[in-house]
Amino acid sequence: MHDELKLSNQVCFRLYTASRLVIQAYAPFLTKLAITYPQYLVLMVLWEEDKQPVNDIAHRLHLETNTVTPLLQRMEKLGIVVRHRGEQDKRQQIVSLTEKGRAMEEEAYSIIPDGMGKKLEPCPLKMEDYASLANELDSIIDTLK
Repeated sequence: MHDELKLSNQVCFRLYTASRLVIQAYAPFLTKLAITYPQYLVLMVLWEEDKQPVNDIAHRLHLETNTVTPLLQRMEKLGIVVRHRGEQDKRQQIVSLTEKGRAMEEEAYSIIPDGMGKKLEPCPLKMEDYASLANELDSIIDTLK
């Protein structure tokens, strides 16, 4: 057996497992909001800056437009966002938060940061460790893009 092929030596496996478990940890909070994790990601993008083109949202999430579009369609059916044609470029779809979507920011803020903080409390990492980890993961993402 080659050491390079041992599961215990794979950083990618740890990233995959951590990602899956973190998303799983978010589930109870997102269930209260009646949204999925990918929908939460879209909302965070729009809470930072409302009225964005679909392409910009997809770019921020490192996803293809054809992956984001069905997600936005479901969110539109839930009354969280609306899509309309761009004023300068009619081919462009602009996504905006509805009143419900804007209100969800405060609801999310009231449950998610503290809830996830409590779930991660037993972990020995400190806040500065998470910031460092985020920077290291950004380097991996930027390299592989």
